[in-house]
Amino acid sequence: MGLGWRGAAGTLRIRTEGSWHLLVTLLLLCGFWKAHTQTDDGKSMYFWETGPWGRCMGSDCGPGGSQSRAVWCAHVDGWTTLHTNCDQNLRPSNQRNCFRVCDWHKDLYDWKLGAWNECVPISARTFGALRPFICSGGEEGLQTREVGCVLNSDESPAEDAICEYFEPKPRLEQACLIPCPQDCVVSEYSPWTSCSKTCGTGLRNRVRSVLVPPLFGGVVCPNLTEFQSCKLGPCSGPEGLYSLRVGPWDACVLPQTRTERQVKRRRGKGQGLRERTGVKDPETRELIQKKRTRNRLNRQESPFWDIQVGYQTREVVCIHRNGSTVGRHLCTQRDIPLTIQSCVLSKDCQVTDWTEWGPCSKTCLDPESPRGNRTRFRQVLQFSVGEGAECPLLEETEWCEPQGEGVLPCSSYTWRTTEWSDCRVDALLSQQDRRRGNLTGLCGGGLQTREVYCVEANAELLKYLKDLRERDKNASRPVENKFCKGSIPNRSQLCQIPCPTDCEVSPWGAWGPCTFENCDDQASKKGFKLRKRRITNEPTGGPENCPHLVEAVPCDEPSCYNWQLVSLDQCIPDDQKPCGPGSQLPQIQCVNSNGEEVDRNLCSSTPVPDPVPCEVPCSRDCVLSDWTPWSTCSQTCSSKTIEGKQLRTRSILAYNAGEGGALCPNSSALQEVRNCNEHACTVYHWQTGPWGPCSDDPSASSLNISTVVRSRQGPCSMGMQTRKVICVRVNVGQVPPKKCPDGPRPNTVRPCQLPCKKDCIVTPFSDWAPCPVSCDAAGNVVQRKQSRKRLVIQQPSNGGQECPEVLEEDQECELPKVCPGFRWKTHKWRKCQLVPWFIRQNNVGAQETCGPGLQTRAVSCRQLDGTQADISECLKFARAMPAITQRCQLPCQDDCQLTNWTKFSSCTADCVGVRTRKRALIGRSKKKDKCKNTQMYPLSETQYCPCDKYNAQPVGNWSDCILPEGARVESVLGLKVQGDIKECGQGYRYQAMVCYDQDNRLVETQRCNSHGYIEEACIIPCPSDCKLSEWSNWSRCSKSCGSGVKVRSKWLREKPYNGGRPCPKLDHINQVYEVVPCQSDCNQYVWVAEPWSVWKVSNVDLKENCGEGVQTRKVRCMLNTIDGPTEPVEDYLCDPEEMPLGARESRLPCPEDCVLNDWGPWSRCSLPCTRTKNRERVAYVLRSPTIERLCPDTIDKEPCSLNLNCFNYFYNITDWSTCQLSPNAVCGSGIKTRMLDCVRSDGKSVDIKFCEELNLEKKWQMNLSCVVECPVNCQLSGWSAWSECSKTCGLEGKMWRQRAVVQASQGDGRPCPSQMEQWKPCPVRPCYRWQYSPWSECRVESAVCGHGTRYRNLSCFVSDGTSEDESLVDEELCSSLELAVDGDKQIMLKEACTLPCPGECYLMEWSDWGSCVSICVKGAVADFGSVQVRSRAVVAQEPENLLLCPDQAWESKPCTGGECYEYKWVSSSVNTSRLLVWCQRSDGLNVTGGCPPMNPPVDNSSCDPPCLMPKSFCGEASICTCEEGFTEVLSPTGLLDQCAPIPILEIPTAGDKRGDVKTSRAINPTLPSTILPGRTGRTWYLQPYGPDGKLKMWVYGVAAGAFVLLIFIVSMIYLACKKPKRPQRQRQQNNRLKPLTLAYDGDTDM
Repeated sequence: MGLGWRGAAGTLRIRTEGSWHLLVTLLLLCGFWKAHTQTDDGKSMYFWETGPWGRCMGSDCGPGGSQSRAVWCAHVDGWTTLHTNCDQNLRPSNQRNCFRVCDWHKDLYDWKLGAWNECVPISARTFGALRPFICSGGEEGLQTREVGCVLNSDESPAEDAICEYFEPKPRLEQACLIPCPQDCVVSEYSPWTSCSKTCGTGLRNRVRSVLVPPLFGGVVCPNLTEFQSCKLGPCSGPEGLYSLRVGPWDACVLPQTRTERQVKRRRGKGQGLRERTGVKDPETRELIQKKRTRNRLNRQESPFWDIQVGYQTREVVCIHRNGSTVGRHLCTQRDIPLTIQSCVLSKDCQVTDWTEWGPCSKTCLDPESPRGNRTRFRQVLQFSVGEGAECPLLEETEWCEPQGEGVLPCSSYTWRTTEWSDCRVDALLSQQDRRRGNLTGLCGGGLQTREVYCVEANAELLKYLKDLRERDKNASRPVENKFCKGSIPNRSQLCQIPCPTDCEVSPWGAWGPCTFENCDDQASKKGFKLRKRRITNEPTGGPENCPHLVEAVPCDEPSCYNWQLVSLDQCIPDDQKPCGPGSQLPQIQCVNSNGEEVDRNLCSSTPVPDPVPCEVPCSRDCVLSDWTPWSTCSQTCSSKTIEGKQLRTRSILAYNAGEGGALCPNSSALQEVRNCNEHACTVYHWQTGPWGPCSDDPSASSLNISTVVRSRQGPCSMGMQTRKVICVRVNVGQVPPKKCPDGPRPNTVRPCQLPCKKDCIVTPFSDWAPCPVSCDAAGNVVQRKQSRKRLVIQQPSNGGQECPEVLEEDQECELPKVCPGFRWKTHKWRKCQLVPWFIRQNNVGAQETCGPGLQTRAVSCRQLDGTQADISECLKFARAMPAITQRCQLPCQDDCQLTNWTKFSSCTADCVGVRTRKRALIGRSKKKDKCKNTQMYPLSETQYCPCDKYNAQPVGNWSDCILPEGARVESVLGLKVQGDIKECGQGYRYQAMVCYDQDNRLVETQRCNSHGYIEEACIIPCPSDCKLSEWSNWSRCSKSCGSGVKVRSKWLREKPYNGGRPCPKLDHINQVYEVVPCQSDCNQYVWVAEPWSVWKVSNVDLKENCGEGVQTRKVRCMLNTIDGPTEPVEDYLCDPEEMPLGARESRLPCPEDCVLNDWGPWSRCSLPCTRTKNRERVAYVLRSPTIERLCPDTIDKEPCSLNLNCFNYFYNITDWSTCQLSPNAVCGSGIKTRMLDCVRSDGKSVDIKFCEELNLEKKWQMNLSCVVECPVNCQLSGWSAWSECSKTCGLEGKMWRQRAVVQASQGDGRPCPSQMEQWKPCPVRPCYRWQYSPWSECRVESAVCGHGTRYRNLSCFVSDGTSEDESLVDEELCSSLELAVDGDKQIMLKEACTLPCPGECYLMEWSDWGSCVSICVKGAVADFGSVQVRSRAVVAQEPENLLLCPDQAWESKPCTGGECYEYKWVSSSVNTSRLLVWCQRSDGLNVTGGCPPMNPPVDNSSCDPPCLMPKSFCGEASICTCEEGFTEVLSPTGLLDQCAPIPILEIPTAGDKRGDVKTSRAINPTLPSTILPGRTGRTWYLQPYGPDGKLKMWVYGVAAGAFVLLIFIVSMIYLACKKPKRPQRQRQQNNRLKPLTLAYDGDTDM
């Protein structure tokens, strides 16, 4: 295989000593390496190389698999060569058998985990041996374990690869913590006791107790007792040397002959019975049977008790003070203690084996809580008797999961809801809203509610909804709300009632021409003139809800088509003359009755209008202007007294020239009047009534109905609605229908959608509520009722089936005849049983038929009504079992026998007189003198009559103000919004009453004739909402032309208080505004100019009547309507810039002058406006001049100038208005509007038509839907039921109830009140509890010392629960309590004790359990649990008996919540010459033990301050110095701050074989190095730190030298081992040899 050593297998570590030896060794090694590889044997330069084993392959699972690997021959230089170059005998195998793992092996193999080994310190693993160190909290360690793959069936080992196939190998080691040794910690000594003797030499003792026991190898506890001799003086007489000591009672045993004697006695009884048997009459036989039954019950023959009465003895001896036993006669004792007594043989409790486990309480699958409980029981075979072991637990419970296949999932519960109620707006109205009085027509945002209830989720939601849709009445049954978890669905939500949109119509249009009622049927000569208006805002429900849009008046000579004059052509004189009379041809078009142009042929039946005569003035004729347009008709109709007139005028433009021209007409000819609107004032229109209800349409086919029904989204069916349509004459009333035209007659019938019928859907009744079983004081069952209810989840509508009237039922509960409960019944005590006479006959003073004995009785289990019950029921539910044995005394002849005490005599009144009770002597006792001693045996007792005086007084604070109980308690089934139930008004608050007796002891409040409370009326103020005024009227629009704003406001009338609705945001004068945009029609007011007056010529040429002159006219501002200007208004309403001129100067043409008509309007400047463009106006010639004269220009031009006569136009958008609601809405959906304004380039708003004519882009949305937040008042749930009292008794008990927010307030709604819970005091009940009295002194009958008994009583105490003051009361008051003291049911009223004899050394009683102490390190995470301890110290009385003292004792037990303490040394100078040092716990308690070890100096008193730092001592110059191996670190004041450890530089010798050089710390460097285990050679101690704590300079020098030496050694090794260059050949990756590497561990000391 070639050279088997690899350079990486061992890393050389360089030491400081022998560097040259190491270098020589390395050079020799390199030479050996080269010589070995260049041997004559050619094959030695080649060796076999192998790859890793491949995956185990094979067809079968298990051991039959095989795996392979690659094998090749390699040269020592690392390249691969032919196989023949390597030794074939040494060739490794390339295949081997293996275990092929399959998936099913997972169940056969598993990792076997061994137990964790002991925790080993890391220092021991690292350094090879434990090094001494100071433990702080715990030392880190490692613990290991064995892990192997095994076959599960027999745990035989298997290859790890099998288990690793399925699961990674578990870890083999883990970190652990080794706790520090905990030394025993003891308290300070108690004060010295008094001297044990009154004379002679005695002892004084002082003791201390154990606070923390020694743990984890800590120092054991020191002596807990310290003795000190004392001598008060010589004794005057002889000391008492002897004492009578009583020993403990022996075990109870049976007399040896008891069994035989019982057999004999039974045989004798049997013969006697047989002899006495005889026939008796039935009555006698029945009496005997009853007596036997009673006796059998009284006898203790229960199978649960096997009571055997035996006897026990004890030893009474006389002992000397030194502890030795002496003769009885040396102890002079008058009464010898009892040495034999009756006893009960102790028997342990015996139970049966456990029964099989009961069924699991969880019988279904529940992922959230998969576990249930199962229970098993065992029965008592034998109760414990005497001192026998008590019975163990008779019932055991463990976790379980449902087993078996087909386990159904558990019932899950979910919330369901009823349908939403109708949307109601009135719930959102404020207190001041006037609409509260009339709720009709309210719309907009509202509130709707529903009820939420809990059901068993046994059906999917889709099926549930489907069932409801299909009217399946089997909805889910409601269960109690407590079963449903998770968030409760909303019980209220906002909703919207759409506000109806009112119909808005335009003004009436002009009357149309007289037309036929039906142009297709012109047979009748009936005609109508119509006028119409259009809908400007379509209402909700369609246009049929608008008023009539057509009005008609009858007329004569109707026609459907007429000629309409468009214009007149120029006047053309007749006979082609230049001037004179002529005619104008009319330009006409054919229009229908609606004014629409139609084909001219339709007007063929109507004559075409004739040409209009006219006249072209000659040069000397009078010239008149054109006629103005006809004015608006003065009346809309005509009657006998009223006629409509129209007017038009013209004016004289030039007068005639003398006689040659045509004369000007007189002034009356300058105007014309004609009649208009000649139709009578009888206007007719159709009037419609409201639509009737939707009813079935008999004409609809059943096929269509069924098709519609099957559609889920469509209506159920189609029906028909009708309405009344009548003809109405305006201002008169209904007239026959023929008066109105048939064309615009509205429909009387329309189809409609029939709503679906909805039946009422209710849930099934819930289960009956459980019946509470309650009993009164007499033990009788109180009759109760149980109820059930069902919920309406869909209200009926549209004629559906109505809901049932009964939604809630109740019934009397079926209750047991007797109250559930069990009690112990005690039977009569049996005869007192003495120790057999043959056993005690040798005792001094014993008598055969009298003395102390033991008696037993039977105990049985009964129900409360007295019927027999199983004893296991009483063990579970009854109180502690009564005693079945007791000591008794059979009186002897010499004893005084008395009857029992009678009851006390009755008192005539409380606090008056006395009451007595008596007893009497029995038999021979009446004659004995000693029995007649009434001081020893009193025969009567007298006591004052009880004086029960009670005093009531209030206690505690007043409760919250509570309204009287209403129906506002949250239901168990179903949750709903309660609505605005009154939450204010008069209520009551309560204060608890307490009752004390004359001894200031708390008693029941009934004693003071009080029900426990003082009530006082109180007021919960009602909330008052913010009150605002009504809206003012809208102001006028701020602009008369274009878009402006209008404003209205409200002002504050009253601020909110007591949680009322808050006010909206007000301004500084407490007003709130609403601003909306408005649009004013720019043509709403127009200037109207009358015709020009006659010329007033200033330079009068009377002959010619021409020249310069002035014309005037009247200009008025008038209201413009669809019929034209109607009435004059103030001038300021019209635009002053647009006002026409009221006067003009001009020249009146002379005869033969050219006469032009007035200038026409200016043409519009084309955009953009530039001065290169012109605008013009045109006039035409009315009278041509003579040949000599010329006409002026008929065209007038002027340049276009921006903002003078040429304007740009653009749209301006206003701001959004506030959200506008319907007048009947409070909140909800509204509309925000804004308006477009046309603005001229000079900033003036103009008519919108100027922008529309330019076709400017309108890119703005003018209306936007918006929402006004609804003012939703806070909705609260009902008050919960009152909770249980927080205290079961005492003065501080409180009851609480809560409510929750169902719907938080929104918007300006009333906020939620802050009080979400209320409390009231509980009725005061006295706190009774059982309490032990202190233990009595140890009683040893009539002896001086020895084993005795100490006793304590169980008493009933009362307190108020707030203080520790308790008062003793009668035990009857505690009778309802369980017999337990502080939760401990094992009542111990006596226990054995030992009374030490004079001179005896003895153990004290156990100290109380100490406080719980945590075994930890302050500030560290390590915590090793908590412990508490108690101890017994030794007390000695005689110095001679100290060697006979018993060992002190302590015992500990684990506890929880212990306190973590620190321990530190504390010093104090009593005077200048003495320094006291002691250990103190962090809570200030002085202790012994627990502080860190401190090497006390020889004389530490000379150093000031004392040297308390670890590893410090007081030096010779009275200065604190550090021990060897530690250097001083001083504080800035020059005092010692700490002792820092010094690193050790260890120089190994030739015999040192260890491979590592590590820095350690000196423990005690003053000792020779040979003492330290495992160390050889010399150890130098260098101090690298100076007095200031900084490194000294030589340390840096040593480090630099070591680094240079390292570089040199590495270079030499590289040169010595460098291989010669070989031919260029590809290196293989698997080189056999690797270069030698050196490792440096970084020590600075090298």
